[in-house]
Amino acid sequence: MTMPDDDILVPRRSRSGTQSRADFSGRAARGPIIDQDGQEIRPESLEQGFQEFRFDFGQGSGNGNPFGNLTREQRIARLEALAKLLDVAFILPGTKIRYGIDGLIGLIPIVGDIITTAISLWLVREARALGAPWYLTARMLGNVAVDGVVGIVPFVGDAFDVMFRANMRNVRLLRRWLDKQPRI
Repeated sequence: MTMPDDDILVPRRSRSGTQSRADFSGRAARGPIIDQDGQEIRPESLEQGFQEFRFDFGQGSGNGNPFGNLTREQRIARLEALAKLLDVAFILPGTKIRYGIDGLIGLIPIVGDIITTAISLWLVREARALGAPWYLTARMLGNVAVDGVVGIVPFVGDAFDVMFRANMRNVRLLRRWLDKQPRI
């Protein structure tokens, strides 16, 4: 038995002239809420269960940071972890040559180098947000520029990325500068 197209597109009306129970107009649901095991769930328990899944996208803190308020050391640790992932996360089997996803993504012509340069620029931006002075950020930008420009050259640029490790250099520069700063 097939259903006419009119019944699919237009909800059926009951004999009293009102729509049937299969109403998807957005009004409140009628009847109990059933979980996957067939047990009834009270609506108020749903509201309590989803409290832990709320995100604060900076409405209260004013900075719009979806990662929450990280301490200075946590931000530095995040930068170091990202630099290691980009530059020295893997070892070439049978050798002691370390490489990261920067060298792998860089194998994609032009687009890969743009992506990795953008990530490297984000690292410099974070260093500036941590209070790095202009001369340090200028040196970091120079490392990113050399890595980006030479990285555009196919294969030779990727080999240069593996050996130059601009992100590790930048994090090392930032760490040295931070170690010289007085603790507050």
